[in-house]
Formats: sequence, C-alpha cells, structure tokens
Amino acid sequence: MTPQKFLPLFLIFAMLVAMANANAYANANALKLDFYKKSCPNAEGIVHRITEQYVKHVPNFAAGLLRMAFHDCAVRGCDASLLINPTAANNQTEKTAIPNSTLRGFEIIDNIKSALERECPGVVSCADILALASRDAVTTISGPWWEVPTGRRDGKVSLASEANALIPSPFADIATLKQNFAALGLTTKDLVVLSGSHTIGIGHCFVIQSRLYNFTGNGDTDPSISPSYAAWLKTRCRPSSNDFTSFVFMDRITPKVFDEKYYTMVTQNRGLFQSDAALLNDKETRDYLEFQVKTMGSTFPKDFAESMTKMIQIGVLTGIQGEIRKNCGVVNY
Repeated sequence: MTPQKFLPLFLIFAMLVAMANANAYANANALKLDFYKKSCPNAEGIVHRITEQYVKHVPNFAAGLLRMAFHDCAVRGCDASLLINPTAANNQTEKTAIPNSTLRGFEIIDNIKSALERECPGVVSCADILALASRDAVTTISGPWWEVPTGRRDGKVSLASEANALIPSPFADIATLKQNFAALGLTTKDLVVLSGSHTIGIGHCFVIQSRLYNFTGNGDTDPSISPSYAAWLKTRCRPSSNDFTSFVFMDRITPKVFDEKYYTMVTQNRGLFQSDAALLNDKETRDYLEFQVKTMGSTFPKDFAESMTKMIQIGVLTGIQGEIRKNCGVVNY
C-alpha cells in the first residue's frame, strides 16, 4: 500500500484546513520569543543541549527531526499530534500513518520532555519542543538558524487517516504539491525552498522501487530519471517491494552538509523521489532550482529560515486551547 491511495482524501481535509486558517493566523500572532523566560528560564537551553548531543553523535537525526516537524505541522497544524501513540488497534494515530512509518527521532523529543518535566513540570509543550529541536538540529550541522517564537500548546486529536491524506506524497505531481502547500498557507516558493531540506537525510528504497523497476507496470524505469543515476540506484536498491531496510542518501553529492547541492541533483534529473523531479515541471520552482545552482545557494539559507519560520506557525494552538502534555506520546486525562 502506498500514500497514493489516500490522495483523494486530501480534498476533504483541505477544506477543513482552509476553514481554520483565520484562527490559525490569529494564534500564530500570539506566539512570542522567550515565552518561557519566567516560567521555565532554562527551557530552550535544555532543548538545545539534548538535541545537540544526539545530532553530534548521529548527524542524520537532523533530517529526522526536520521531517518530523513538517509532518506534524501538515496535519492539524504544529500541535505535536504526530507524537501521540496509538492506544488500540482501532485508534490509529498519525504516528502509525504510512508517510510516518520511517520517521526517526521520537526518543529525542521524549528525553527532552522528561528533562523539562524535571525542571519545570507541566510548563513546556511538546509542540514547542519539536519546533525548537528541529531548528537546533539543523544548526548543529552548520545549517541556517531561524527564530522560534514559542507559546504553542498540544493538540488532543491524532488520526492516521488525516496524515495519510494531508502529508505531501513522494509520488505527487507538481499540481498536487502546490495544492498541498497552498492549503497550509504556504507559497510555491515555500514548496521549493522547503524541498531543499532533502539536501540531508535518506530515502528508503521501497519508496522508489516502482520508479526504478515497474514505473508503468511494464517492468520499466521512470524516464525522467537520469539513466546513469537510475543505474547507480539499482545497485543500492533491490527489485523487491518487501525491502524496508535499504536506503540511499537523498543528496548524493554532499549528503551530510546543509547546502544547495540537492538542487543540483534535481536539475540533473537525479531527484530521488517523483516529487523532487516534479519541481522541474513548474516555471517558478524550476527557476528557483536553477538560480540556486548558478549562484551556489546564495539565498538558500536565508530563504530556508524564512520558510521554516512560516511553517512552524501553521495552525498553532495558544492560550487555553489544547493542553500541555505531561508525556508527549499520551494525551492528558
């Protein structure tokens, strides 16, 4: 089963997202820098310290936390609903959704939360922890820095069906991707900028298996992939849909450096996913790719910081909305 099966549900949930936009923007304005200055003055330092420890030991955690933040914000806004554990077979949460099956880094958030509960119980939200940790993880590997206003509260609802419908698919075409991002209040520029996060991290072979070995059902390869790149991928990814462990770096040029080389890969028809290749099929996104390649990423760090600042304020809960979870995986009772 692939995320493609759930794409039609996007139209249903996009309407709900659009209806909530007015409240979302009002709530975003309620966030502020140093929200915990009096209630938990060491909060941001604790988040930074623990995140840095993990990422320095395993740099790929930076990509994991960045992806986790986006997948959370794409469903019901940045409310940490992604972190809620399922409680029964008939209560499947976002964490169990297909697009989230390869996420990693949950233990980092849990350990930060435990440290903060010891420091100042019931004060710092899991949503703020995820927003801060994703930024600190990127800066730990010398990526761009952006301000993270805080004051988010945690959501109480988490549904796998919504995650399957709303998280942009690696199989999506450019029209669908633009629709996905527009529903979140993000622009086409934000789409191509945030796609640049693929400059770090890995892609699992089972996601691209059909693209390499059976693109149209006739045992063929996606013609949009560079033949040499496809041949290299086939040396790493076996022709089996049951291989859930093999992976490749999304940016083969500088896989552990936060730079513009992902855009170089895409312009050379070496984007790993169909959604990467789709960026060549729109003038605005293609022009941005080519500009970053030509100028060696001259504006990419600044652009990425600006798009992340927008993204982490999508649909936030503030004030008396939601709750402050004691455990990020469990809703308070």
